[in-house]
Amino acid sequence: MQKNPQDLLTPTMRGVIERMHRAARPPLHSLPPAQARAAYALGAGVLDIALRPLARVQDLLLPTRDGASLPARLVAPSAAAPLPVLLYLHGGGFTIGSVATHDTLCRELAYQAGCAVLSLDYRLAPEHRFPTAQNDAWDALQWLAAQGAALGLDTTRLAVGGDSAGGTLAAVCAIAARDAGLPLALQLLFYPGCAAFQDTPSHQRFAEGFVLESASIDWFFDQVQPDRAARADWRFAPLNAPDVDGVAPAWIGLAECDPLVDEGVLYADKLRAAGVAVDLEIYRGVVHEFIKMGRAIPQARLAHADAARALAIALQTAGDTA
Repeated sequence: MQKNPQDLLTPTMRGVIERMHRAARPPLHSLPPAQARAAYALGAGVLDIALRPLARVQDLLLPTRDGASLPARLVAPSAAAPLPVLLYLHGGGFTIGSVATHDTLCRELAYQAGCAVLSLDYRLAPEHRFPTAQNDAWDALQWLAAQGAALGLDTTRLAVGGDSAGGTLAAVCAIAARDAGLPLALQLLFYPGCAAFQDTPSHQRFAEGFVLESASIDWFFDQVQPDRAARADWRFAPLNAPDVDGVAPAWIGLAECDPLVDEGVLYADKLRAAGVAVDLEIYRGVVHEFIKMGRAIPQARLAHADAARALAIALQTAGDTA
């Protein structure tokens, strides 16, 4: 007999989900995008760990290819010697989320890894559809590589990372960086979206009741790319990239009870088959978004530490070989 997927949840995770259900807030996919963003922002810190104060917090504006200016925030545990830097791309289905909703996570990675983190407010759908976010992310990474030294950063030690849709963007940036000859120490991917369609077993198994639901994924995808056939573009679905040979090493952290877990594993397999070093962690009994639930879910704090350790090692190794 097949196990009930709900039985896979840790007791603590199950309790968090039950409290969410009792709150009876309207699902994000039932709201207009602006209201969904506001609702997500309102709840983003409820289960997160405390915001860590850091020595350097600097708000910036980054240029793009089409003349727009994108807000970004640079955080670092020290204002002293040049630090290596991670470009971080927030999750939210390309439609919600911001620098503010992921500030705690970025600060924690900066503190634990001993690096600077530049978090980007790329443009969101439906106002800015595919591939605007991908272009914004790549423009920001190129800008950081070219201009980071002027900000006191060590751009010979550069990484890219993100969660969910931000993980998609980070994976796309890693491929673009390979093509452009821009060396990256690591691609840090928390439960990245990698596929064009929701056709893996985990999408069926965890379709409802596990925070990220199939109706929400459909809504996000419809906001950013209404043309289903066009979603096969590898910049939307990195699993469709023609090849990933020579891209940066990857640390991939997945949630066991997440519709995206299978495609994350498939992407790890694709990278490994191309000879790319991959460190894959699957956190048992937790759901999508768990890394922002560290006040309640111990696996979130474990994932922060695991990711930061991998980032610190990769950035140090890059410095040794520069």
